[in-house]
Amino acid sequence: MQSYNIAVTGVGGGVGQSVIKSLYETGYNIIGLDGEILGTGLYAVPKAYKIPYSRDEAFIPALLDICKTEQCSLLFPGLDAELMPLSLNRHRFEEIGTRVVVSDPSVIEVSDNKMATYEQLTPHGIAVPKTINLDSYLKDKVELQWPLIIKQKVGGARSKNVFLVKNQQDWDNFLVKHEKEASSFIVQEYIEGDEYTCGSVNLDGTCKGVIVMRRILRDGDTYKCFVEQNPLIEETVRKVVQAIKPFGACNIQLRMKDGVPYVFEINARCSGTTASRTACGFNEPKMIADYLLQGIQPAFTILPKTVLRYWKELIVENESISEFSAKGVFEKNNFTQL
Repeated sequence: MQSYNIAVTGVGGGVGQSVIKSLYETGYNIIGLDGEILGTGLYAVPKAYKIPYSRDEAFIPALLDICKTEQCSLLFPGLDAELMPLSLNRHRFEEIGTRVVVSDPSVIEVSDNKMATYEQLTPHGIAVPKTINLDSYLKDKVELQWPLIIKQKVGGARSKNVFLVKNQQDWDNFLVKHEKEASSFIVQEYIEGDEYTCGSVNLDGTCKGVIVMRRILRDGDTYKCFVEQNPLIEETVRKVVQAIKPFGACNIQLRMKDGVPYVFEINARCSGTTASRTACGFNEPKMIADYLLQGIQPAFTILPKTVLRYWKELIVENESISEFSAKGVFEKNNFTQL
């Protein structure tokens, strides 16, 4: 196979690390990128760079320079905050021969905004928990039964700023702290039931495959997950991606209630559970890379497995960190895999 270099951002976090785990020993060369010098994944790839944060005006120029220097054929984003700037600048990367695996800005906006998600999906007959802007909820006295979920309207990750309101006291306590920020929150019907995280590969406007995993959370992250065959959930995922048209990997989160899948979250990127899916026969980054770089149609055999996630230590010499800090680039031949 021709040698291809693939850059992965956000390798200090779960998504970026999941992507590099999935690309290990696939024949692709991985370039790790992160804004933190102690980003774990930087020390688990052959070559790594410290980069500016996505909010920094130097972010795009720095990535362009790295991708050009390293002749990167693909770039996988690992952080939500990077999706929009990378999407808006896709053409600049294409001019230097790098394909950014990122969706159109309109897809990112819909997936990042809970109100937009509700408004986009419901006309397509997709069940979504009833969702109302918090300021409208307060003004119009809309009737929703306890319990309720209150979330950030835009952004949010790992259950940050997500509040379960079970009764009037919980509601009053929330308003005391956050009523002045009402415009940045939505109120959502609470759906009680098993929770699922579902991966999909989407290329040329077509969904090439779906994997369904029931999950157990701890501190907002998937702690345990179980591959399941569920045609109803798979059909729902396909309806979602058909409605929004993402490019590359797209993660759909939902809950089952009374036999109905309720979609409550879309992530237009790879997921923290990407490596778990790879271990179960559904390697999203490799399928995407194989298709875009070699024209190989996605193929997979999903294995019904249970995934139990655990911590693993990565030991780094202090001299290596000092060298990296001084140069901003780190190269290692005998790196330790995550």
